[in-house]
Amino acid sequence: MQKESLRQLYIDELKDLYSAETQIVKALPKMAKASSTAELRQAFEEHLRQTSEHVSRLEQIFEMIDEKATGKKCLGMEGLVKEGAETMKEDYEDEVMDAALIAAAQRVEHYEIAGYGTVRAMAELLGESEHVSLLDQTLDEEKQTDEKLTQLAENIGSEMGGATEDVDEDEEREIGSRKAKGSARRAA
Repeated sequence: MQKESLRQLYIDELKDLYSAETQIVKALPKMAKASSTAELRQAFEEHLRQTSEHVSRLEQIFEMIDEKATGKKCLGMEGLVKEGAETMKEDYEDEVMDAALIAAAQRVEHYEIAGYGTVRAMAELLGESEHVSLLDQTLDEEKQTDEKLTQLAENIGSEMGGATEDVDEDEEREIGSRKAKGSARRAA
């Protein structure tokens, strides 16, 4: 009985991931379009291609277990996608928009990594070795995408480094000025 309950949970989680992936397929072209750099745009386009493969792998698993790939909408992903859409409406400068897009995309990746890690463990418990193999491929790709996004964020950070150095110098001058005024008041 317990194994049957786990199998039902496994199927529900697969359906949740399927819903999440199909939502991402719709969101990624918009994120690519909102990107200001070719490198980030290409990363989103590459992940769109991968995400389509993730959908196909999930469909393979559903065929193997004779289940339909439909189910309730993944509300977690719906929220993350809405957050990303709100971000794209902001009036950020190019580099800041790219940083915001990367942040939104990494939240999505971490959500997916958690989901795929869980269903992979369930597949292993259920003795579904073919499923484990397919889920491992997707999990590895999600982790690689997360690493790529981190690299892109670091590149944006280094490009914006000059701007933050200017702010730091201005802040230091202002602090020095305040200290001088405070010393003058105490001396008076």
